[in-house]
Amino acid sequence: RIIHLDMDAFYASVEQRDNPSLRGKPVAVGGSPAQRGVVAAASYEARAFGVRSAIPMARAVRLCPALVIVRPDFARYRAASQAVFELFRAVTPLVEPLSLDEAYLDVTENAWGEALGRVVAQRLKVQIRETIGLTASAGVAPNKFLAKIASAWKKPDGLTVIPPERVEHFLQKLPVDALWGVGPKTARMLG
Repeated sequence: RIIHLDMDAFYASVEQRDNPSLRGKPVAVGGSPAQRGVVAAASYEARAFGVRSAIPMARAVRLCPALVIVRPDFARYRAASQAVFELFRAVTPLVEPLSLDEAYLDVTENAWGEALGRVVAQRLKVQIRETIGLTASAGVAPNKFLAKIASAWKKPDGLTVIPPERVEHFLQKLPVDALWGVGPKTARMLG
C-alpha cells in the first residue's frame, strides 16, 4: 500500500496560512518581474489565471494583474516541511521524500495498524490540516507510479484510490498527457 502525499501549492499555501490578508487572493511566490524573476509557486487563485510554477514573473503579472508577489522564505517552508514529515514518520518509517512538499509512504505496515491505505491517507490529511494548517492531496495505489498519478487527480485537497483490481481499468481511461513525465509534445506523438 503506497501513498503519495503532495502538499497543495506549498510555498503559496504557507504564505496564505501565515498572512491572513493573502487568503483568497492570487499569490505567486518568487522573484521580481522587473528583475527577470520566476514563479516558484502559485496559489490556486493565481492558477485560475494561468499562473504556474517556472514561468517568468513578468508573464504571470500580465496573466493576472492583481497578482500578489511574495518573496520566498525558505526557512519557513523548511519548518513546515519538517512538521509534515514528522507526521509521516510517526505512521511509518518507510518515507521516501521527493522534495520539501511531497513523499511516498509505504503503509503496508503502519503505526496505526490500519489495513486500508485510504484510511491512513485520510487520517494524515486531517492531521496536516489540523496541526499544520495546510492541505495535501493524496494518491493511494499498489505502486509509486500510480500513487503519483492518483495524487494529482483531484487537487487541491484530493484523495484518489486505485485498488489493485482497478489498475487496468484506471490506466485504460487515463489520457496520455496525464501520465507522469509525458509532456505536451510526447502526448501529441502518442495521441
